[in-house]
Amino acid sequence: MRPTPAGNGRGVMRAPLRWVLWDVKDTLLKVRASVGEQYCKEAERMGLKLSPVEVEAAFRQTYRHQSKKFPNYGISQGLDGQSWWMEVVRGTFSKCRVQDPALLNTMAQNLYHNFCNAENWEVFSDSEMALQRCSSLGLKLGVVSNFDRRLEEILRVCGLLSYFSFLITSEEAGTAKPSPVIFDLALQKCGVPAACVAHIGDHYEKDYVASRSVGIQGFLLDRHNTYGNSDVPIEHRLCSLEELPSRLQQHMN
Repeated sequence: MRPTPAGNGRGVMRAPLRWVLWDVKDTLLKVRASVGEQYCKEAERMGLKLSPVEVEAAFRQTYRHQSKKFPNYGISQGLDGQSWWMEVVRGTFSKCRVQDPALLNTMAQNLYHNFCNAENWEVFSDSEMALQRCSSLGLKLGVVSNFDRRLEEILRVCGLLSYFSFLITSEEAGTAKPSPVIFDLALQKCGVPAACVAHIGDHYEKDYVASRSVGIQGFLLDRHNTYGNSDVPIEHRLCSLEELPSRLQQHMN
């Protein structure tokens, strides 16, 4: 029987910690500019003048529709991350009255590849220190992320890739958090019982609840105190990644 999210289970907490799994987006780094601004910058390069507010609204609508129709980049329906995202870009600009198919394809292609540039990402100020300190404790680090295959390049250009022994993205795994399957794949790579693994992420259901449902020691990163009145025990909740290494150290022996 799997433990409940808030349960700490004494047997689980006594297991010596060996691995830390990490969410990436909004945990270690975030998009620097809004999607509306990024898309408008590309449109401007093509001679188009669009409103970032209008483009942002169009993107959100298109993204929701695409996510519902083709979850996890449509992998189970024969798509891949690039074709999925290009359709989102084309759909966004189409809602903003851009109709030229060749132009839509060019902008979609450019935006897909430009997203890998370091200038589009901001690494949180506490990220690298936390990764360094966890590594210095002798813990091995891996990534479990609902992201497409560009994640490895993004982590590389942001200077974070070398900290990780492996990366699992939902595109490559064919399954996304909160499915336990993606965590089971990570546990296979770790080669240790779930109780010897921690996971840190910013999403209550996809990171915290999902990791704890398979017996992993899940921690919720709550930078904005969103979950202060929730059922997440205070010892499972972090306001900053600076708190993580000392919290993990308590579970290493």
